[in-house]
Amino acid sequence: MTLDHICARLLISGKVQGVGFRIALRDQARQVGVVGWVRNTPDGCVEAHLEGGNAAVRRIISWCYGGPPQAKVERVQVQWQEPERTLTDFMIEYT
Repeated sequence: MTLDHICARLLISGKVQGVGFRIALRDQARQVGVVGWVRNTPDGCVEAHLEGGNAAVRRIISWCYGGPPQAKVERVQVQWQEPERTLTDFMIEYT
């Protein structure tokens, strides 16, 4: 992992489903050039994979601590990973 291109896997818990979290996260990520995906998990959390420039990824992580206005984020777990470098957009995954 280089400092100019980083990757983080997030698990966001709280009132984060049914409040537009995934759409808002996708829009935020696209605005700053972060690629990856976001999806709901069966246990009520939101999981996200973020890749991009150091400052941009960290900006999205910071945003996730608040989320959209209707969300009530209780916890954000961040796991740093090696970037895949194959993603070209930020998408919502539906499972």
